[in-house]
Amino acid sequence: MIATKGTGFDIILVSGEPYADHPLSPVGMIARVLDAEGYKVGVIDRPDWRTKEDFLRLGRPRLFFGVTSGSIDSLLVNYTPLKRERARDPNAPFQSRMPDRAVIVYANRIRSFTRAPGSSSAASRPPSGVFAHYDYWGDDVRRSILLDARADILVYGPGELQAAEIARRLDRGRDLDGIRGHASSGPSRRRGARHPVL
Repeated sequence: MIATKGTGFDIILVSGEPYADHPLSPVGMIARVLDAEGYKVGVIDRPDWRTKEDFLRLGRPRLFFGVTSGSIDSLLVNYTPLKRERARDPNAPFQSRMPDRAVIVYANRIRSFTRAPGSSSAASRPPSGVFAHYDYWGDDVRRSILLDARADILVYGPGELQAAEIARRLDRGRDLDGIRGHASSGPSRRRGARHPVL
């Protein structure tokens, strides 16, 4: 079951893009794969990151929160290649409801609003954010997004296979070591971890 309303979900996915049950929607594809594995999946699309209500409207998941900015990095959505805000670009009127560095913002909001044990989190990110990397937008070297987001695990690439494996392992109380296409900031976490999975 996949839903945008209700409670009692095994997994809650948070996305900066609108939810669409379509193969071109990253959160839609991940939700479909998790649904096929038998998990109840809740989706929070385009949450208002300035308040906590959107992040808490589906309750707390049994297994983990999954966070993604969507198919395009939030800074590419919000700025032109010349670093001009798109909302102020006279040639392309556009208003994104996504914050800059959405994965970091969403994961930290989830972490602060769900401090009780049992809220694991995962994030989905392109491979460049796994290690320290050059950041065009800040013209500096940034540390791994995993550290800034304070998540338990970072998934890179499409993420649907890793999300299914994370769900299976957390459901069985197993550790998260050895999952291909992921990075973690410390020793493997078992069910009951406090931070979001990205």
